[in-house]
Amino acid sequence: MITFYPGPSKVYDQVGQYLQEAFESGVISANHRSSAFMQMLEDTIRNLKTKLNVPADYEVYFVSSATECWEIIAECLISDASLHIYNGAFGEKWMEYTQKLTGAARSFSFETNEELVLNVAKMPSVNEIICITHNETSNGTALTSECLNTLRAQFDNIIAVDATSSMAGVELPWLSADVWYGSVQKCFGLPAGMGVMIVSPKAVERAIAIGNRSHYNSLLFIRDNFLKFQTPYTPNTLGIYLMNRVMQQVEAIHVVDALTTARELDWYSFLPKNGYHLLVENEAVRSKTVIAVKDTKERISVIKKAASQEGIVLGNGYGKDKETSFRIANFPAITDMEIQTLKDFLVSFASK
Repeated sequence: MITFYPGPSKVYDQVGQYLQEAFESGVISANHRSSAFMQMLEDTIRNLKTKLNVPADYEVYFVSSATECWEIIAECLISDASLHIYNGAFGEKWMEYTQKLTGAARSFSFETNEELVLNVAKMPSVNEIICITHNETSNGTALTSECLNTLRAQFDNIIAVDATSSMAGVELPWLSADVWYGSVQKCFGLPAGMGVMIVSPKAVERAIAIGNRSHYNSLLFIRDNFLKFQTPYTPNTLGIYLMNRVMQQVEAIHVVDALTTARELDWYSFLPKNGYHLLVENEAVRSKTVIAVKDTKERISVIKKAASQEGIVLGNGYGKDKETSFRIANFPAITDMEIQTLKDFLVSFASK
């Protein structure tokens, strides 16, 4: 099956080879306090920062998932409250989970086709953390770098960004936020089971000021270990090994971004020309990495079933658009040949 599901999605073709290498190397059996593991972790962080152009003074941690980052942020970086800005299901889930933990999460929601403009009544207070979703996987929208840069220029608050379905697929304006997080099963082209958290010196300062060390995944406890190229608990050693090999393999992020952008523009041109309706009508807020197509509940069901019969997995809709849309992953691991196969199917189906 060729999968265009937007996570877990297709892994790089080379991952099969890397799995065998990992087994043969013996590193996946190594103690996570051993020099072999520590060297691998150091190499992985260095290669990730180099390929994704992460600022030198930002720190990289590997955790279990992007969802775990909700908990780390809530427990270790929120001193007063948080303002959650979102237009889709995953941003809303982040807010709801934070509210359960802190009881002090505020929300500012906007519509799928709207550009972000903060309401004066919803401006963050001095110590509130701003929590925002860069790429909303549920509906195929995204914020531009200009939007995040503007937010950074307006507020001196800690800014945390969910970049789950864009990290490693597009260039990110790292300096415009203090916490970035994502999972590896999307643009990283890796098997599910690991999250990436990238934090600024300013975020570290906030964590130190709050001083929460009450949890196994307290940010300070994680940091203490990662500064020694260790982990606070037995890690996903195989996931870290595969991350290192993929980061060695991929092009620099500006090259990957150019490919993602070219494919995105092609999809947004191809689909309407062949009779498919885009869920996101406003070009200014369309995602580069998740393309959402809308139609009636009945037709969406028929399209997905027909695609499956041709060996193609389309992403289901999500949230309020679950039954009236499907999603196409535009992730780097997907090949041109696979994209052409999907296009041929969509052209054929449209003519029926």
